[in-house]
Amino acid sequence: MSGAPDLQPFIAYRPERIDPALSTATLAADLACAQGRRSVRAFSPDPVPRAWIEAALAIAGTAPSGAHRQPWHFAVVGDPGLKQRIRHAAEEEERDFYSRRAPAEWLAALAPLGTDEHKEYLEIAPWLIVVFRRDPEVLPDGRTLKNYYVGESVGIAVGFLLQALHRAGLATLTHTPSPMTFLRDLCGRPANEKPFVLIPVGYPAADCRVPDLRRKPLAAIATFHEAPR
Repeated sequence: MSGAPDLQPFIAYRPERIDPALSTATLAADLACAQGRRSVRAFSPDPVPRAWIEAALAIAGTAPSGAHRQPWHFAVVGDPGLKQRIRHAAEEEERDFYSRRAPAEWLAALAPLGTDEHKEYLEIAPWLIVVFRRDPEVLPDGRTLKNYYVGESVGIAVGFLLQALHRAGLATLTHTPSPMTFLRDLCGRPANEKPFVLIPVGYPAADCRVPDLRRKPLAAIATFHEAPR
């Protein structure tokens, strides 16, 4: 036995084609919504229903993954005591990063964003989602199974998650304290799971401000190779 998960037989896939006008309108609306997404470092303590987080995570779980291994786990933290411990551990790593380990070039790149070692939002945001990558997969009988394209797969799932939360009217931040091993310890996750990103989730604070950034235009991020006309 290879230990690989059983695969379902192939089934027909015949999604209904959407009217072209509706597709155009949907994409335009989705773009307008996506353009409004910003990373937030000032959160409101106002509660967010757990059901909303569950729905967004279910959406994230539909992301494509290498060999359909779905090599992710989402630890969702709402307990104030655990959020406080996460904040203190993150700030300890960040103080060392900003004062000793970060190269000058990286600090210069971060300067316009106004980031520093203070991470009070990790306690204020009603939810923290710690995303882990599973590498390798550990089967119930203790055997291990190699996962493929783990970073790419988990990255796509995080993208699904961020957009789902944004469309629900919530704010997020992708926080990656370095190193992040403390997150595995605090969340009680097994050794085969490695922290990938920490995402505070909630409403923006009433006085929230974000950098006045501009995104690259389409011409700067895409090249089309079409058949000659």
